[in-house]
Parts: sequence; C-alpha cells; structure tokens
Amino acid sequence: MRKRLMEYNDGEEMEIVVMIKESKMRTSKNGKPYLILNFSDDSGTIRGNYWDATKEDAARFPSGTVVELNGKREEYQDHPQIKIYSIRVIGENEGYDFGQFVKSAPIKKESLEETINKRVFEILNPTWNRIVRYLLKKWNTEFFTFPAGKTNHHAVKSGLAFHTVTMLQDAEGIANTYPQVNRSLLYAGCILHDMGKVLELSGPVATKYTTEGNLIGHLVLIDEQIVLAAKELKIDSESEDLLLLRHMVLSHHGLPEYGAARRPALLEAELLHMIDNLDATVYAITNALQYTKPGSFTDVIASQDNRRFYRPKNDEALDKAKKLE
Repeated sequence: MRKRLMEYNDGEEMEIVVMIKESKMRTSKNGKPYLILNFSDDSGTIRGNYWDATKEDAARFPSGTVVELNGKREEYQDHPQIKIYSIRVIGENEGYDFGQFVKSAPIKKESLEETINKRVFEILNPTWNRIVRYLLKKWNTEFFTFPAGKTNHHAVKSGLAFHTVTMLQDAEGIANTYPQVNRSLLYAGCILHDMGKVLELSGPVATKYTTEGNLIGHLVLIDEQIVLAAKELKIDSESEDLLLLRHMVLSHHGLPEYGAARRPALLEAELLHMIDNLDATVYAITNALQYTKPGSFTDVIASQDNRRFYRPKNDEALDKAKKLE
C-alpha cells in the first residue's frame, strides 16, 4: 500500500500522486521567480518551492492540478517541506478520483447532518424554524460538502458543516449557562451564518471564490436567500422575527472592517460573532500546532494577527486530538 503525503519521514524520498492545493508565484531575494506549491492529499498539506519558475510553469501548475511528485521530505526551521525533484501533471484519463486528494472534516457527513437536524428541532420559533429547514433542504448537498473557507479556517471537505456543528455545541453550553439567551435565535444564526459560502465558494476541490463571492460576499448572499425563502414561505417581510434573523447573519463578522454590514445589536448576535470567532481561532491555532514539533513555535498564522504559537514539549491534549488539516 502506497504511503500518503503526511506518512513520509524527514529525509525520505517520495514518488506520490498529490493535488496542488495552492500555487503562488513569488520572487526570491536574488530577484528570481519561484512557485510556492502546497501539496495535499487526504492526510494533510506540505509546502514545496519550485525554483526558477517561469510564467509557463505557473500556468502548468495552477491550484487544483493533480500531479505526480518526485522529491524528498525535509525540515526547514522546524517545519516540514518538500524538496522537489520533478513534477508531472496527471491527466483526467489516468483513472484517478480527484476527490481523494482533498482532506475531509474529522466527522463524517452523515453524523454532521444528524447533529444539525437535531438542533433544528430545538428552534421553536416557527419563522426561524421554517426558514432554516427550507434553506437546509435547498442547499443540502453543498452545505454538507463545501469547506468553510478557501485557505483559512475549516478549509476542508465538509468543513462548513463541521464548523456549524462545533459552533452549535458552543452555543448549547452558553445557552445552558445564561437562561436569558434566546436559544432558538442563536441556533438559527449558527446554522445560517455561513450558508452563503455555498454561493461564495466554488466547492471542496481546488476551492476558489466565485464572481458573486468576490463582488457580494457570503453575508449579503445568505441574507438574500433568507428574504427569498420568506417570500416563498409567505412570511411577512416586515415581521420582527425575520428582521432579527437577518440581523444575525449580517452582523456576525462583528465590525465593518471585517465585513459586517452592521455591528451586532442583539445579545444573540454578539454571541454568534464571538462563537464564530472562537471556533475559527481554535481551528487555526490547532491546525498550525499539529504540524509543529513539541518545544517550537508555529509558522506565522495570518488570521491571528501574524502571531506564532508555541507547542509545549509535553502536549498530551494535542496528541489526542484528531487532525483537522
């Protein structure tokens, strides 16, 4: 049985079929162009530098390309990388299922769907319940297979539903602690807040931003979907319940500079923003730590203000955690 990408040890040579998850052209200190290639399969992602790259190389090896990679795993500044010997593009007629090179969330799609459906039953407000059910049915396939991001948090297959489930778990704990929280509204907000990403992103393989994703963004896209659902379900467009639900999704980024259309003006909206940020933060830091040797720091994490985080030498909790990406 052939090894997967993350199963190779330092100094070990590899000949393996992988996907180029991300390809970026950069210029070295001596002024020569090179490609940063992030190679991936369902075990994880490792970076490699393709030196002296040309524009033709960049066109031949874009994000989403499946390649046969010949190289060697090395360590650079306490982090793994691949010294590239050669790369060959794999053709569509060579019998590979390109989906096998995409890492998935650690919880199976069926379990994610079951958990979310259970929470839907706890949304007691009829307006919110009907809209959530309608949109989950409309976007079911995409919602349970799409990532929650292109490169940042939960950027794995079914990452959107996985992110939603962990947020619902956090929301349950908060609602149990603070009885003044409207559990139904908070749950509805958790389920719908990022659903616009089924329109903002292209899908789980070689994820890109769509034209409407770039021009409009997922907050406004899901607000539009809520309005269209209300119209289809003959819900009063001026009802307070509908306005509250729309406010939840439009404000969940917290601040205008982070994309929020409005700052949170409901207790539940503020909590939704905090839970969303909490889950994304835990995911990003945990993901970086999992590829960091004990006793050293992670690479810079862009989503965390370009900070680096330390992995303790005896990190039993992280050792027991399931790998996220």
